Amino acid sequence: MTDPEISMLAEKAVYLKQEGGYNCCQAVTAALAGETDVDPEILRQAAAGFAVGMGNLEATCGSLIGAGIIAGLKSGGKGSVRYSKQISEAFKEKCGGATICRELKGVDTGKVLCPCDMCVRNAVLAYCEVMGRS
Repeated sequence: MTDPEISMLAEKAVYLKQEGGYNCCQAVTAALAGETDVDPEILRQAAAGFAVGMGNLEATCGSLIGAGIIAGLKSGGKGSVRYSKQISEAFKEKCGGATICRELKGVDTGKVLCPCDMCVRNAVLAYCEVMGRS
């Protein structure tokens, strides 16, 4: 996949988040659905519970969860923990050092480290880097 193709996937995820009625996790899984054999509607439903991060701002960013879901499906579950860790590290580097939704949104500090649109974009980019798509 070329850089423009990767950029298009990332921007598709942002568009779905902004205009398509998708939460962050759903936007990432939908943009990367072509990486799997899973029906996009099934992915949308599976990702529905990860709006505003896992646990309603309290845990992992939904965008990052979406990238991990696709990595697990793409790899057939083999190496998924390793891929998820690598994706998480790449995402964290791109997002100001955080992976927790509450921290990314600056809920406690008032300092937004990474807005949702950027988290969605960065999750797709991190997935592509780790899964050898860059």
